[in-house]
This record gives sequence, structure tokens and C-alpha cells, in this order.
Amino acid sequence: MFTGLVEACGSVVETSVEGSGRRIVIDAPVALQDGTCRLGDSICLNGCCLTVIAIEGAHWVFQAGAETLSKTNLGTLVVGSPVNIERSLAANGRLGGHIVQGHVDGVGTVSRVDQDGEWTTMEFTVPVELAEMMVPKGSVTVDGVSLTVVTVTRDRFTVALIPHTLAVTTLGRRRTGDAVNIEVDILGKYVRRFLAAWNPAGQGS
Repeated sequence: MFTGLVEACGSVVETSVEGSGRRIVIDAPVALQDGTCRLGDSICLNGCCLTVIAIEGAHWVFQAGAETLSKTNLGTLVVGSPVNIERSLAANGRLGGHIVQGHVDGVGTVSRVDQDGEWTTMEFTVPVELAEMMVPKGSVTVDGVSLTVVTVTRDRFTVALIPHTLAVTTLGRRRTGDAVNIEVDILGKYVRRFLAAWNPAGQGS
């Protein structure tokens, strides 16, 4: 499990096709090269939970399968692409963001970027079924970053980004038309599932 509090940004140093999947190698930031990352660990890259399959000095190696590539933007990564990195939460760690599984629900698109001084309001277009599980002041994960929903409509939502978030994550480099990984709050998923089971025909009580 993760919290959506990005620890650092790394960069892709290699990406190659492996059958229906891809091999992704990142250059881990110096701050994370403390020996705590081990073979088999779960690491959140741009909001997607991946397993470390090899550690080659300062490089961490991952594999992304066909299902992962179909639900995320990892297939668009090229050498030099920045990626948000978060290691899994330790049992005695602080849950400073919200409960993030690293199971991306789908890809959204940056539809608008409005700047007001150092502050930025960013709007995303998402599949309707994802927007239905969002609420104003609720939590959402965008490219692995835990954010608070400001507004939500049928297929769009907005967030307000502080200068710190823009500076230490890839969101500060996102522009209109960019694809982003979206994970909705797990509580919303359960509520929707329970309601569907209680009222499968979608009829009133």
C-alpha cells in the first residue's frame, strides 16, 4: 500500500518491448539509494504498483505487462521521461495522504491548466465511470500524487496544486493533452459495488 506522497522523481534510462509487455529501467534519485529498496519490493511509479525485478547499481528494473500498459500511461514512457516514485508504506509509517493501492483505474487527460500566481488549477477529463466515484473534497490519485478534488462533473474534475507539489512531482511539467494515471479513492469503489449489489436493476427503493 502507498499514501500518494511522492518521495522523489526519477528518470527513465531504458525501456524496451518484451513480448506484450515492457521492461522499464529508472535511475533512482540519490535520496532513495539508501539500501532499503530490495529485489521483489513494490514501488509506485506514476501511481502504478510495480515489482523491482533487478537492482543494477543506481538503476531499478521493472516489468509492465499488457494489462498494466492498457490501463496506464507507462507505455508512453521514453528515455528521459520523469517518473514519480513512492516506496510502499512501512507499518509504522505515517499515512499523510490517503490509502493508495497503486492499482490504476484508467487514464485521464489534462484538459485545462489555469495559473494564478504560483498556484495552479488543473482540470482532467476522465471516463464517466471514474468521475462517478469522485466527490468534492474527496481524494484522488493522479500519476501517484494524492490530491483533493475541488470540483467534479460528468467526466471532468479539478484540483488545486500548491507550488511545492508542482516543484517535486511530474505534475509541474504536465500540459494540456498529456495523459495521466488515475486511481479513485478505494472507498468510492466499495460504495459503488455495494450499491450495485443492493440495487442491481438501478431502480428506486
